[in-house]
Amino acid sequence: MIGLILLPLVWASLAFVLGPGRGKWLTIAGLSIQTWLALDLAQQLKVGGVALGHPVGGWGAPLGIDLAADGLSIAMLLLTQCVALPLAIYASAYYKRDDAAGAYFWPLTGFLIAGLNALFLSADFFNIYVTLELVGLTAVGLVAAGGGAQQIAAALRYLFATLVGSGLYLLGVALLYGAYGTVAIGHVSLLVTPEAPRLVWIAFGLMTVGLMLKTALFPFHFWLPPAHGGSPAPVSALLSALVVKASFYLILRLWIGPFAPLVAAAPWLAWGPAALGTLAIFWGSWRAIRAVRLKMLIAYSTVAQLGYLFLIFPLLTGPGAIQAGVMQAFAHALAKAAMFVAAGVFIKATGQDTVAGLAGTVNRLPVTLFAFGLAGVTLMGLPPSSGFLAKWQLIEASLKQGHWWLVLVVLAGGLLAAAYVFRVLRQAFLLAPQDTPLAPFSPVPRTLEWTAFALALASVLLGLRGVELMQLAQAVGAVA
Repeated sequence: MIGLILLPLVWASLAFVLGPGRGKWLTIAGLSIQTWLALDLAQQLKVGGVALGHPVGGWGAPLGIDLAADGLSIAMLLLTQCVALPLAIYASAYYKRDDAAGAYFWPLTGFLIAGLNALFLSADFFNIYVTLELVGLTAVGLVAAGGGAQQIAAALRYLFATLVGSGLYLLGVALLYGAYGTVAIGHVSLLVTPEAPRLVWIAFGLMTVGLMLKTALFPFHFWLPPAHGGSPAPVSALLSALVVKASFYLILRLWIGPFAPLVAAAPWLAWGPAALGTLAIFWGSWRAIRAVRLKMLIAYSTVAQLGYLFLIFPLLTGPGAIQAGVMQAFAHALAKAAMFVAAGVFIKATGQDTVAGLAGTVNRLPVTLFAFGLAGVTLMGLPPSSGFLAKWQLIEASLKQGHWWLVLVVLAGGLLAAAYVFRVLRQAFLLAPQDTPLAPFSPVPRTLEWTAFALALASVLLGLRGVELMQLAQAVGAVA
């Protein structure tokens, strides 16, 4: 656990010392080791059967800092390393040494991964706030890289959203400390009851809303399309695949952990996130269908796909909901990373970021187009992809609890996803844009194409080996 936090801090610092544009081999090597460490944690949990804990420096809560890893947090650690590693390989071919947008990509990515790993392992409300700030500020730095006017504007909007979200979360932590005199998650979990003071209910609301803002759940999504749609492809993929999942993970952790007694006392609260998730699916899909720019289409698709994660909240009292959420997080992360890096290939090859500009790419970039189509299979939820498995789990859990309208939302969302995915594929098969001749074509490194294909293929093949992941996600419990 310590290695997963310290190692990215070390190679990120070394990459910064080496200077602008340097550090890609450090990043790839570091992420390879971190992937092995995350797999080792998963194996330890499988053998031991109980969650893992570690008091940093031998000092546990309340005086020191505790780290904890159960099945849910280890699953998110695996997702982070397994997505970041191929994206680092992609970025090593995407950025040239004199590219201003990639000058500090490597150190910022390292600090971002360190923050994500620490967030998933933290067992303390205040330390989670620190990691949220680290993740948010490094993500803003990645969005602003390159210094273009649109990028700076998107970064400032993102900065405002992340600071407000973190501020609401911190205010909630302060209220919890005022009520119970501790910020250790394990201690607070023992103290919260349905008869909790009003301060605790307010803290619950503030922390949930703040994290929803950072997750870009509708209607708090205003910052996401400009940030994800205007950034370089490796940055867009990192943000969409990993960063927004971190705040969702925290919401889920709060609802099934310390605040579970409050949710049990007022079960109607769970329909709030589900209603917003439903609106996100329809609104994001509609905007994706109408988007002119390719990356904006993918960005609005992220808004829509995030909605599925929040459909599980009314189902948390029954079996299968957490597994459905984890599988959806994996499916979306792999597929959306594949889509963004495929879009990066299209843009580099054609020099434009429009859906209309994709005409003729089926002959020029067949591997990349196939990768985009495979990722679309996952987003649509077609078998045998991980997206199908996630949506099947969600539908099954909904039917068991009699929530038919959630089933209709899932099915309608799949049809809407098909509309914007096939819109891109149809355009790529056209011989020429409607009003302009074919755009000039520039060859791109094969590494870029095959990385997109590998991520998309992983999103499909995970559906065939999803049992192990769902078993891991089941191991949610107290730290031994």
